[in-house]
Amino acid sequence: MRKIKIGTRSSALAIWQANYIGAYLQKAGLGYELIAISTKGDQILDRSLSKIGSKGVFTEELEQMLRNGEIDIAQHSAKDLPSTLPEDLQLIAFTEREKSHDVVLSLHPNFKLNTEQACRIGTSSTRRRAFLGHYFPQSKPVEMRGNLQTRLEKLKNGDCDAMILAYAGVFRMDMSDFITEHLPLDQFIPAVGQGSVAIQCAKTLSSDLQNIIRSACNHESTETCILAERELLSKLDGGCSVPVYGYAQIEKDIVNLTGGVLSLDGQQKIEFSLAGKNPIELGQKIANNLIDAGAADLLKEIRRQIAL
Repeated sequence: MRKIKIGTRSSALAIWQANYIGAYLQKAGLGYELIAISTKGDQILDRSLSKIGSKGVFTEELEQMLRNGEIDIAQHSAKDLPSTLPEDLQLIAFTEREKSHDVVLSLHPNFKLNTEQACRIGTSSTRRRAFLGHYFPQSKPVEMRGNLQTRLEKLKNGDCDAMILAYAGVFRMDMSDFITEHLPLDQFIPAVGQGSVAIQCAKTLSSDLQNIIRSACNHESTETCILAERELLSKLDGGCSVPVYGYAQIEKDIVNLTGGVLSLDGQQKIEFSLAGKNPIELGQKIANNLIDAGAADLLKEIRRQIAL
């Protein structure tokens, strides 16, 4: 039995995702072995992601291992992938998407975000900070880096009143008991790729093996949606450090994509929604609409502010 070496981050959620991929591989008659590492994004916790200065803070080390042949595939949370990939590497599968929305976690069972009460909200995401500024400007974002278990401990220690996380990770880590609010998808629109696990490999990996892995793990409609989202992200040169968002849903063979850009304080928002059959063309059209409406200038200003 061929044993596939899966590269992964060493957090509990990443290990869960790697074993999730491994289970699909086993169904296809393959064995697997986990190679777990700590990435730059895992190690540098005293700065926000936007200040670390790299688009691939959670992926670079794993990508180098792919090049070196130390691993056959790398698994990533699809939302952690930079907008563009190195030419010698490729994405070959996206797993079926978990529910994509964000959730609020708190120790106070009745806690809800509202426009009247000032509260401290833990998040490490510039997108979530911007949405908070847009919808709940009286709230105070609190930097919240670290894995989900570390963040939960910070919440219990009183570092914040509540925190916002992706439902998928909270559900996979059995933390759903702390959810006090499910944020609507048409308001807090998710990060590109949120809810799916992506599989990356070197282009030199055997094409037969690539096909087996893809056949075992890829969810076609999820892939179609994320291709539209990632095309939008690529055209805007977005990533973890800027509040760019995009979310696609598919009905029959029609893809519905919403994408937008927020200023860091959330006071400016540019957003468009379109539907179509070709995900790449759809992502390009939304990106072009955003650029024509001033998104390029807004992103330039955002990057200037981040660099200060």
